[in-house]
Amino acid sequence: MGNIVNIKQLTSLAPISTEFSTMSDDYVFTHITSGADGVSAEAWKESHTGPMRIDGMMWLLCFDGRMELEINLTPHTLDNNSLLVTSPDAIIDVREILPGRCDYYALFVSTTFMRDINFDLNVLGTLHQHGKPIDPVIRLSPDDVAGVRQYFDLLHHNNKRNAAEANNAYAKPIARCLIAALIYQMIDILMRGIKNVPRNESPQNSRRLTYVRSFMDLVHQHHRSERSVAFYAGKLFISPKYLSLIIKEHTGHSAAQIIDNFVILEAKNLLRFSGKNIQQVAYELNFPNQSSFGKYFKHLTGMSPSEYQRS
Repeated sequence: MGNIVNIKQLTSLAPISTEFSTMSDDYVFTHITSGADGVSAEAWKESHTGPMRIDGMMWLLCFDGRMELEINLTPHTLDNNSLLVTSPDAIIDVREILPGRCDYYALFVSTTFMRDINFDLNVLGTLHQHGKPIDPVIRLSPDDVAGVRQYFDLLHHNNKRNAAEANNAYAKPIARCLIAALIYQMIDILMRGIKNVPRNESPQNSRRLTYVRSFMDLVHQHHRSERSVAFYAGKLFISPKYLSLIIKEHTGHSAAQIIDNFVILEAKNLLRFSGKNIQQVAYELNFPNQSSFGKYFKHLTGMSPSEYQRS
């Protein structure tokens, strides 16, 4: 598996956060707000480190504002009163926080924390339904907004009290209990949203969508070692031509483009966060040598790996 950003490495969010808290390596809680001018361009540019994979889940709530981001190469927009959830190891790239008023809460929790609260990570398999991925952005009802905000307000109060009272013995367990309750509350919202997804695909279209989902899952699993469309077609027991056809039909991109996009995101992640040199990154991504990796990277990004590292 490629380099993964540890929960405690998310300190790049601190400069643009009204509140930033982590009492352990298991979670990061942050609140991003602004006045009428929005998050400053300078602060956002400094905090934006490009795509990253996190060793856990991200729960991002927008009560006010608009954010453009990509989850596993798929663009999404988060705006007023909506919730976004990502599965463990998703590649996340927040592209822009649009100017204007904003009020975001972000919660990053490790898979270890999820297991500690007896959360079944297999539940996240329901983020795919009827053969296609469910939109990870869920619109919140007024009641949901009020309920979720109460938990975040309690977290804020607990963090504020912990800052005022040094060595508060109860602040950490209180925070963990509140986060556990909040996660189950958000899962409940997510599951209710999924149940409302209409079932309107024809059997043929559903079968094709199943191939699309399986292809995306396979690329996510194998892109660090396999870049051939034929490899993925073989895994699905279909021809490369047919795979390319249905992927283009349903995503607007060729199968080869999707594979390349995953590889480039992984390469950028490794170059920026792993501390490995270019040759080590090349070998980790199964290139025969540094030169072939450099040519591949420059062809797709317009810059060399070393130029990207310096950018």
